[in-house]
Amino acid sequence: MLWIKYAHVACVILSGTGYFVRGLWMMYDSPLLLKPWVKVSPHIVDTTLLASAVLLVMQLRLNPLAHGWLAAKVVALVAYIVIGAIGLKYGRTKNIRVTAWVGALIIFGYIVLVALTRQVLPFAG
Repeated sequence: MLWIKYAHVACVILSGTGYFVRGLWMMYDSPLLLKPWVKVSPHIVDTTLLASAVLLVMQLRLNPLAHGWLAAKVVALVAYIVIGAIGLKYGRTKNIRVTAWVGALIIFGYIVLVALTRQVLPFAG
């Protein structure tokens, strides 16, 4: 089971770093965004991330409905996906994309903090 946790954490780091870098490239209109590996690798990393999360939840027998922090992560994940997509692809203007990109990074940070603290409000002491 420990290898699943390590795989999950590695994918979190890869996913967050990849999103951050792709956002910088978007702001500077980098041609790197058009490279096939840049378009494909996030799907591989995020699928592995989600699969490892499901495996961890199943092995630890955690019910997202019974654990508020886990439910908060799921809700935040959906928000991250939607706002993240606006940030990199669907925002009509660069201003909208940059704002959504920053918002998605904040949500990503929240998800990580909730995972580390197992608290819905990780700053609430």
